[in-house]
Amino acid sequence: MPATHVSQSDFPKQVIQQQGPVLVDFFAEWCGPCKLTSPIIDELASEMPEIKFVKVDVDANQDLASQYSVFSIPTFLIFKEGKVVSQFVGAQSKEGFRSEINKVLSG
Repeated sequence: MPATHVSQSDFPKQVIQQQGPVLVDFFAEWCGPCKLTSPIIDELASEMPEIKFVKVDVDANQDLASQYSVFSIPTFLIFKEGKVVSQFVGAQSKEGFRSEINKVLSG
């Protein structure tokens, strides 16, 4: 199951109000590294049901990107109980994503 696309209006329900961890991928359609990581995020969404994966298009949701100080893309935030517990920028390997996620799950 691929990651869910969310917007400013459904971000609170899809991310902030979630009980479990949520990885948010801030991306843009024109971003090369974003295109590289998108299929990895979708694969992980299928392989790791304990995490919710969502994508936010920064061009369509500039206020949300600004609110979370997203200056470079792709930027990934991991939320737990409505709070940012991890943030990393740039393309990652699948193992890199797993490592970041596992830090949050074990912490």
